[in-house]
Amino acid sequence: MIEDVRSERPSVAREEIWRGRIVGVVSELVDLGSSEPIVREWIDHPGAVAIVALDDDDRVALLSQYRHPVRAMLWEIPAGLLDLDGEAYVDAAARELAEEADLGAASWHVLADIFCTPGGSNESLRVYLARDLREVEHGFERVEEEAEMELRWVPLDEAVTAVLTGRVHSPSATVGILACAAARARGWTGLRPADAPWLR
Repeated sequence: MIEDVRSERPSVAREEIWRGRIVGVVSELVDLGSSEPIVREWIDHPGAVAIVALDDDDRVALLSQYRHPVRAMLWEIPAGLLDLDGEAYVDAAARELAEEADLGAASWHVLADIFCTPGGSNESLRVYLARDLREVEHGFERVEEEAEMELRWVPLDEAVTAVLTGRVHSPSATVGILACAAARARGWTGLRPADAPWLR
């Protein structure tokens, strides 16, 4: 069995180079134990959650959103930052699902946990499966890029094809859609509970 394990090497020195509204850039002198300490610069990120909302007809809720760094409109699953202090991951996921898709869910499970760019960022992403969906009301006002989002219900098999043929590029959507299809193929057995521990 393979399994990632926590293994922290000591940081001899740390400098925050820059801090923005969401992320920062950090430089650390890291002692790997076998040579002189090395410099590693990386992006400090609060982490995020994403949600595969699957309805009773095996359709996935996908949102089209403009992403300026890649200059593209991407089809994504509902997602958001862990930007409220002390908020549990599943609570953040429920909040984002309501705010972005006007949906709530009675059933929550973990589909996948990933480090998005582990060589250059500590950004982590927990991807949930949300089922037994219902429409919900909320007081959240969508602004900026979120104000233009389009929601579309896509059959899961069609979404898988979109990933495999290179028509979907969002990492949360790619991981979530493929993990959901794999979980369905296993009859939904082995899904982790919403509060399952992980390396984050």
